[in-house]
Amino acid sequence: MISVGQALRLIHINKVLGRNGLDEVILATHLFRPVRYLKYLSPWLWLGREKLSRGERIRRTLEDLGPIFIKFGQIMSTRRDLLPDDIANELAELQDNVPPFPGAQARSIVEKAFGKPVSELFARFDEAPFASASIAQVHGARLLDGREVVVKVVRPNIEKTIRRDLDLMYTIAGLAERYWSDGHRLRPKEVVAEFDKTIIDELDLSREAASASLLRRNFSGSDLLYVPEVHWSMIQKNVMVMERISGIPISEINALKEHGIDLKKLAEDGVEIF
Repeated sequence: MISVGQALRLIHINKVLGRNGLDEVILATHLFRPVRYLKYLSPWLWLGREKLSRGERIRRTLEDLGPIFIKFGQIMSTRRDLLPDDIANELAELQDNVPPFPGAQARSIVEKAFGKPVSELFARFDEAPFASASIAQVHGARLLDGREVVVKVVRPNIEKTIRRDLDLMYTIAGLAERYWSDGHRLRPKEVVAEFDKTIIDELDLSREAASASLLRRNFSGSDLLYVPEVHWSMIQKNVMVMERISGIPISEINALKEHGIDLKKLAEDGVEIF
């Protein structure tokens, strides 16, 4: 059974969908067709809504609903074989352009993690993040010895939020297996369990640091791939400090061409690295 808390969460989800103009998506489904007239009771229909493209509405909805939904959007943004370009382009914004949490809060998290003021850890710490995603955001900094680094900080109180939505997903998956004809074949509870493991692992940056260090060792001396160094003396579960390097995102084709990058060789090297 769905608990009171889960029912309230479902109500909130539907409210966000309505606010962003996606209520027609719900009411167009087979289950809700008999009550489609209820859309005329929606305050957004009469008060008016901001005129946005469908891609923008979907992106805003996922941002409003929180980390699990943002993560879903990030995954879907890579599946351009399944999505129209306008939607895929908007969802790509979720990769590193999710609204950030305050830089002062990030500073406080870093200080609590290491038990020292930021001034004793870094010669410079940029409170304005240069990237922000569903699980964490990234700040530029300089170590006391002058080396440039990036500081990745997990969003505050995010685990509680994620576990709340995972519990709801497990409940819905259980109902799907019980009442949906394809439920046993598609095994939705196993799908949720896999997603659960993936996203919970991402909350522990020491795991990410270990993976990055292993990758760096595997490619030591390689002229194909450079992996930034992890500063292990500055690793906590919710904070990770690593070497800062610069480059051109592989999606920026024009910039790559302007810098004389051989795209054919880049593609071949990418396959070999993979």
